[in-house]
Amino acid sequence: MSEFEQLHPSLQYHVVNTLGWSTLRPTQLAAIAPIHAGAHCLLLAPTAGGKTEAAAIPILSKMLRESWAGTSVLYICPIKALLNNLEQRLTHYAGLVGRTVAVWHGDVSQSRKMKAMKEAPDILLTTPESIEAMLISVRVDRPTWFGNLRAVVVDELHAFAADDRGWHMRSVLQRLEHYLPQPLQRIGLSATVSNPQELLQWFAPSGERQVVGTATVSTDADVTIDHVGNLENAATVISRLHRGEKRLVFCDSRSSAEQLSSMLRARDVRTFVSHASLSAAERKQAEAAFAEEKDCVIVATSTLELGIDVGDLDRVIQIDSPSTVSSFLQRMGRTGRRTGGVRNCLFLTTNQDAFMLALGVTQLWSQSWVEAARPPEEPWPIVGQQILVSTLEHGEWPSSAVIELLSRCFPELPEDGFQSMLTHMVQRGYLDSSEGLLRIGPQAERDYGRGHYRDLLASFSGAQLLTGRHGSAEVGYIDPTVLTGDEPQRLLLLAGRSWMVKEIEWSKKIVWLEPAKEGGKARWMGGARSLSREVCQGIRAALISGAPPGVHLSVRGKSELVALQEELALSPGADFMSRSDGSQIRTWTFAGTKQNRTYAHTASTEGKKVKFDALSVQVPVALLASRGGREEGVKLSPEEAGQLADGIKFADCVPLDLLLRTILARLFVPKNEIHVRGRLTSIASH
Repeated sequence: MSEFEQLHPSLQYHVVNTLGWSTLRPTQLAAIAPIHAGAHCLLLAPTAGGKTEAAAIPILSKMLRESWAGTSVLYICPIKALLNNLEQRLTHYAGLVGRTVAVWHGDVSQSRKMKAMKEAPDILLTTPESIEAMLISVRVDRPTWFGNLRAVVVDELHAFAADDRGWHMRSVLQRLEHYLPQPLQRIGLSATVSNPQELLQWFAPSGERQVVGTATVSTDADVTIDHVGNLENAATVISRLHRGEKRLVFCDSRSSAEQLSSMLRARDVRTFVSHASLSAAERKQAEAAFAEEKDCVIVATSTLELGIDVGDLDRVIQIDSPSTVSSFLQRMGRTGRRTGGVRNCLFLTTNQDAFMLALGVTQLWSQSWVEAARPPEEPWPIVGQQILVSTLEHGEWPSSAVIELLSRCFPELPEDGFQSMLTHMVQRGYLDSSEGLLRIGPQAERDYGRGHYRDLLASFSGAQLLTGRHGSAEVGYIDPTVLTGDEPQRLLLLAGRSWMVKEIEWSKKIVWLEPAKEGGKARWMGGARSLSREVCQGIRAALISGAPPGVHLSVRGKSELVALQEELALSPGADFMSRSDGSQIRTWTFAGTKQNRTYAHTASTEGKKVKFDALSVQVPVALLASRGGREEGVKLSPEEAGQLADGIKFADCVPLDLLLRTILARLFVPKNEIHVRGRLTSIASH
């Protein structure tokens, strides 16, 4: 029997006669047998390689063969836009064989959710945070709602695994199994990872596993780097290039996306904007532009990087550069989907650092290199979150049951750490303990109790934003820092348009807006990006050898590269390049953010600090002379740990020793990997 013939006869019929496909793609065929057999799978294919169908068709076949009833499949995505984009396609496939699909996330109305509860869909499209909300809701009959689950599909698995959302997602899946007679079959979808076996083992720690397909990095693409110097110049280039085509422009901040959208509209370019701080209605306009518009520009942050079906998109333009090869591949992969089309990406860099980053990322891509997808180490803050939400889910329960659950959710972590977490959380009042049972404590209610514990649902911190409204319409969400100052008229940029602030209702967190002709500020607080050692070494290689193979530099790009090469004068045989101005030595290490942070911390003293970035460190000469060549591991005081933990959600739930483990593992490299000091000491001695 062929792979295709293993499908349920109804699926075979509709694939050929309704969908009009003569056959399935290789990865889609190869996925049928292991999914039918119940194995946990990681399905790999390049962007637009049909991964959704590779999961959906065998799952529907298995659903029919085994007569699954009720909500039997969860389809989890990292972003709402991807869920919205998939709904129509999956509804069509499921409807061919009499099955149903529903979407459930924060933008879905309560009436649609109530309908899904009454008429359980076969497949539920959702996010980990929405599942978490269901698990702690008193209105959800969890055994009934979750009791029929048989399989879960996690789209863009590598995106989850890259941060703490992955630990959260995996823990939620483990907790769902409490309501099931058998473990969930786990199916992950991914492209562009260099460690698929490792990723699948993390996603499904126990049971039979199989990686299906490959995701090799293709270097067949049209890539150009142009150095335009500022955002105004970028807007001018975009307004003049590729008129009549649909162009997707990526910015790496919401404020840049807003500014660029406003500039393009001022140049009479039909422009849509999409980022996380826009209202659902505004985001839907941009998503609809993918399917309906032809001659337009869509300006987006990374929210539109993942998986969205962009149809006949012509061009991808990147303002500055993403910080990883994986993101670059995802973005460029939006193009070249038509028969005979070629993937393309035009970088428009606005500063020297961004130009170097574009060189480094494309240098690695030209070598068919891509990052491994590895979750952050020592996820103790997520352990704290899971203790709290699981306690809300159960009401009260014995500590032994908590530890047993945590051992299943986090098999990589030592069990004695779980007991330490419980002891600390009871001492701090996050948990209340009496008669051997644990329940939510008064501190947890004070810190997280607002809005039915809404802030507990997500593993990431979100700024306390205000809602911008114009009449009855919600426009988007505003960072309060942009509203400070004594200007008589405050002008804002939001949804690519200018607005005048008419009134601020701080108690209701509402900003009332009126349209303005032009001008305004856009600002949201965000964390600094970290660059890997590999990307920084890619920058070094490009500065020595010139533009990477297959990458075209514009005239301005060539001029900027020559200027950098003359300024730095890197030697091909030297790992470092240093310069001294008498009081400071700046050493270009190309070692990455983590490495340079580690050196800067161990080299600093009370009065003299070592500055660093991803590419270099700046050391006072007097500090080198006074400290000599000693190498030390990183030692953090409780005060320093507290400062570094500011950006870590749920840090207060973690005892100091475990919090230090998290900080050291994520922000610093081990002592034996500090490669910088000996070279700097040698330079100082001369």
